[in-house]
Amino acid sequence: MDKSILYESIESASSIIKDVSDKIWEYAELSMEEKQSAALYKKVLAELGFTVEDRIAGVPTAFSGRYGSGKPVIGILAEYDALSGISQVADITEKRCLIPGGNGHGCGHNLLGAGSLGAAIAIKNAIEADILPGTVVFYGCPGEEGCAGKTFMAREGVFADLDAALCWHPGDVNEVTTGTCAACLQYEYTFTGISAHAAGDPENGRSALDGAELMNIGVQFLREHMSKKASVHYAFSSAGGLSPNVVQAEAKVIYMIREADVSKAKALLNRVNDIAKGAALMTGTSVSWRQLDGTSNTVSNTVMEKVLYDNLCEAPQPVYTAEERKYADALKATYSVTALPGQNTEFDKNLWKLVNEKSEGGHRSLNDYILDYVPSSVFTPGSTDVGDVSWLTPTAQFTTVTWTSGSPGHSWQNVAIGKSSIAHKGVLYAAKTMAGTAADMMENPELLKKIRNEFTSCVGPYDCPLENSLKVPE
Repeated sequence: MDKSILYESIESASSIIKDVSDKIWEYAELSMEEKQSAALYKKVLAELGFTVEDRIAGVPTAFSGRYGSGKPVIGILAEYDALSGISQVADITEKRCLIPGGNGHGCGHNLLGAGSLGAAIAIKNAIEADILPGTVVFYGCPGEEGCAGKTFMAREGVFADLDAALCWHPGDVNEVTTGTCAACLQYEYTFTGISAHAAGDPENGRSALDGAELMNIGVQFLREHMSKKASVHYAFSSAGGLSPNVVQAEAKVIYMIREADVSKAKALLNRVNDIAKGAALMTGTSVSWRQLDGTSNTVSNTVMEKVLYDNLCEAPQPVYTAEERKYADALKATYSVTALPGQNTEFDKNLWKLVNEKSEGGHRSLNDYILDYVPSSVFTPGSTDVGDVSWLTPTAQFTTVTWTSGSPGHSWQNVAIGKSSIAHKGVLYAAKTMAGTAADMMENPELLKKIRNEFTSCVGPYDCPLENSLKVPE
């Protein structure tokens, strides 16, 4: 098809897309608390003619908007949760809190969902006009930042009937994501002891805090004996009180346990659990644990990634004004950049050379070029619940420029630029890229067959990282 039709649909809906993005930025709701954000999307989708289904898989702020009938069925993923403690005034180049103690979209999920909405609108319009066959499904996926909403949805088989799924993420470079990432299990450990006067009656006390601290020490020794792809992080959620003269009767610590895949993460979890039990035995306390969430490693699909790359090149790229570049220069001056842009730049010498030339040694404020696509099995240590989608259906991801080059992740800088014209241009570019990719797959059964063949050759049975008994956070 003539993809200019898709691009024109997105431009025609640009005011809706930008308005949704800016309102979600203002709502800045945390994981699984995105009531206003979900309500806005459902309202807009219904008004545009999508069939809306609420509380997908029993997740309160998950939903879908479906249009069309029959095969192929293409899913477009959206996120809309914010981060705590990084409230920031928009469109300035200094750190200035908007709401004391408030939240902010430091990961750009206000943009992510809006770009996905734009793609869904374009595909819906093309189906309605009998230009494309099949069905498009917009998935509202909450809780990416802390509760792994997609994993809860995947556990119920939500994405299994899709022929393919598309996702993007705000970033500092135009690039197709490839390779894989870590699986992650998050657990909270609760140590329970006996309270006592720390000076007058210490022999009758059993310190839960001692137990938690000894667990942490044990895990430090474990680090030497983990694989190179494994990592473990922790944070105290409760140290048992503020009085040092009281033996702490309860302490809680949260652990994130990452490994190359779910089975290896579960094996590492068992070792961490043994350390927790040993720490409790040493301190005369008891310990229990509960899962908070979990995510799977991503499964790359190079056939689909190449189609995505072709569309990233085909869609009209943003053109920036002198004023936008001046703002980007000033914002970039607020942080230090230590590496060249791109997911795999540091792992590939040829790619490093190309990126170094295009980015002028990393000195550009806006990376207004497209990184070359180099299929890769590179492992990145982060985690995402998109991984769980990729175990149920072929999935591909990419980034477009919405932030300045090298902008720190989850930063006030990302919040500040999140309502700017720079960010809006990146959103529309992402929407056009996804719409073009979806159209290619919907029009070409042989292409979808190749995508599916690669998927089935790479993926075995889905090993959900969530315990069967784990309930959706309310």
